[in-house]
Amino acid sequence: MSETDRAARAERLRRWRLVLGGGPADGTGARLQARDLGLDRALGALYDSDRSGGLGASAPSVPRWLGDIRDYFPASVVQVMQRDALERLDLKRMLTEPEMLEAVQPDVALVSTLISLRAVLGGRTKETARRVVRRVVDDLLRRLEEPLRQAVTGAIDRARRNRRPRHAEIDWNRTIRANLRHYQPDYGTLVPETRLGHGRRSRGSLKDVILCIDQSGSMANSVVYASLFGAVMASLPAVSTRLVVFDTAVVDLSEALDDPVEVLFSVQLGGGTDINRAVGYCATRITRPEDTVLVLISDLYEGGVEAGLLAQAQRLVAAGVQMVALLALSDEGAPAYDRDLAARLATLGVPAFACTPDLFPALMAAAIRKQDLTAWAAAAGIATVPPAPREA
Repeated sequence: MSETDRAARAERLRRWRLVLGGGPADGTGARLQARDLGLDRALGALYDSDRSGGLGASAPSVPRWLGDIRDYFPASVVQVMQRDALERLDLKRMLTEPEMLEAVQPDVALVSTLISLRAVLGGRTKETARRVVRRVVDDLLRRLEEPLRQAVTGAIDRARRNRRPRHAEIDWNRTIRANLRHYQPDYGTLVPETRLGHGRRSRGSLKDVILCIDQSGSMANSVVYASLFGAVMASLPAVSTRLVVFDTAVVDLSEALDDPVEVLFSVQLGGGTDINRAVGYCATRITRPEDTVLVLISDLYEGGVEAGLLAQAQRLVAAGVQMVALLALSDEGAPAYDRDLAARLATLGVPAFACTPDLFPALMAAAIRKQDLTAWAAAAGIATVPPAPREA
C-alpha cells in the first residue's frame, strides 16, 4: 500500500472515529491527536445521547463550548450546531421563552451565553436577552464602578500634583504646612525647602488607556468585565479610553463605550486568535507612549505570528508604554494559558498574571502611577509568570 493510500485510509478512520464517538464498539481503532480530541469533546457535549449532564442552562462550560465549535468548524456548521443545542439541550427552554429567561438568576456566565447565541435568537427573545444583560451590567456597575472611579481618579491626582511650581502656581497654604519644621525663630520666618503647587490643568486627558481583549470562547467572562471597566473609564475626563476586541480580525468598539450593553452585543465570542495583529493595531493608536497603559487581556494562545508579537511588545515597552498581559479578568480561578509566551513577554518587561474584577481598580491605579506591576501583584498576593530563562 502506497503512502498516499495509507494516508487516505487513516483519514477515513479518523472521520469514522469522530462520527461514531469512540469506545470499544466503534471498530476503527483510530487514535485522535490533541486537536481532534477537543473536537470530539465538542461534538460529544451536544450529540452523545448517553451523556448525563449536557451543557446546562447557565453552566460555565457553555461559553467555552460555543467558542470551541467556532474554532473547530466552519460558520455554516456552527450555525447548525447552535440550533441543535437550542433543540436538544436545556438551552432551548431558557432562550426561546422570554418568561423563562426573565425568571432565571442572571450572572456573568449567562451573559456570555446570551451574547454568544444572539445570532440565533428571535426578535422578542433577543429583546428579552438584552434586558437580562442590562440587569447583570447594572448590578456589576453598582459593585465595581465606584472603586474604579476612586482608584483611577486618585492615581491621576497624584500624577498631576505639581512638585516644581512656578511662583504663580505655588499653593502657599500647603507649602507652609509642609515646611513648618523648617521655621527659623531667630528670623521669624521659615525656609520653604519643599514647594507645593496647584495641579496643572490639562486641556486633554492625562493618561491614555487601551483595553485589548481576546474574544476566544475561553475569555468570555473576561470580555464582560473588561467591557464594563472600559465603559467606566471612558466616563472619566482625565483618561482617554479605547476598547479593542479581536479574534483573527480586530474591531475597535471605543465609540460604543457609553453603552456597555451595546458593546457586549457587538462582541463575537469564539473563533481564532491573532494577538500580533491586535497589538499592532493598538500600536498605531498610541501617540503618547509614556502616558499610555496597554492592557492585553488574553490567554496568549497565539494563532498569529508570535515573533511579531514579541517584537512589537519590546518596541512598546522601550518607548515607555506601561503594558501588562492579563491572562484572565474573572473570578473563575486559575486560567489555562500559554506559559511559554507569557514567560517570554515577562522577560521583555510585560508582566503576565490573572486578575479578579475586585483587584482591577487597584491594578489600573498602579499602572497609571507607573509602579512596578510585578511588585504590585506580589504585594496583592497574585502569582505572576516568571520571566523565561535567558538562553546561553
